[in-house]
Amino acid sequence: MKTLKSIAPAFLFMCFSLAGLAQDKGKSTEEIKIKTSSVCNMCKKTIEKSMAYEKGVKSAILDVDSQVLTVAFFPNKTNPDKIRQAVTLTGYDADQVPANERAYNKLEDCCKKDKAVHKD
Repeated sequence: MKTLKSIAPAFLFMCFSLAGLAQDKGKSTEEIKIKTSSVCNMCKKTIEKSMAYEKGVKSAILDVDSQVLTVAFFPNKTNPDKIRQAVTLTGYDADQVPANERAYNKLEDCCKKDKAVHKD
């Protein structure tokens, strides 16, 4: 009985997660491409991870060489302006929207926009 009680919360979480995925699966997504100030693979990890926590974002992939972030999102849950704002709050420029200064100052030196694009 003790084992059943410890498994029950995990089982319920899994069921609700799958139900949420099933609801989103039938809905169409839109895609946006955002020019960022990212310069390296650390930037890539930072931006993609932050986008994973954004409501309504299905996927986010940053191409470091072109500095373009491609985001697939559910338009009934978010919009391009909210996504750009989320990128700026991570410390990076998003199209013409400048990075949040406080977040930018917290970035590693290799991620500063005055650096050239590099793969390190």
